[in-house]
Amino acid sequence: MGRGRSPSRRRRTRGSRTWDVRLGGDGSKRAVNALRAALDGQKFAEYHAVLIGNQTTVEESGGFTTERLLALAEQVPGLRGEAFDTAVSTMKYQDFVIASQAAYQRTGDDPMGPGTPAVAINSKLVTEDFRDSLFEVQFTEDLLNIVRRDPFGWQNHHA
Repeated sequence: MGRGRSPSRRRRTRGSRTWDVRLGGDGSKRAVNALRAALDGQKFAEYHAVLIGNQTTVEESGGFTTERLLALAEQVPGLRGEAFDTAVSTMKYQDFVIASQAAYQRTGDDPMGPGTPAVAINSKLVTEDFRDSLFEVQFTEDLLNIVRRDPFGWQNHHA
């Protein structure tokens, strides 16, 4: 897909996520880029679960590097391949990452964003009721499908 034509952007669905900001590097941006690449392969929820499951270990050892993101992708059957690896290695979705960060910072009252953990969909913060469920692969897949069909309908979905 060309620039600006990702499934999430085409349907005007915007999500934002922040990762290892405490480390002061670019690992957070690399993780979001890799998650966006996983979305192309229909593996977002599975890869998200792997990144969340390894977040503490990764933060203790220097953050989400390109090499680490590719290694973690090995845990998701069918994710690694030329398209995914190239997208991760080249920051293919950098424009998406920048737009997501800007959307995140516009969400809530704090000009730096709502803090972590926080997830926003279409500039609406996901409530605490949803946040814990976002760590479950099936719930995340279901929520993404709802957002694709109806970008604002997710607010009527219950955790």
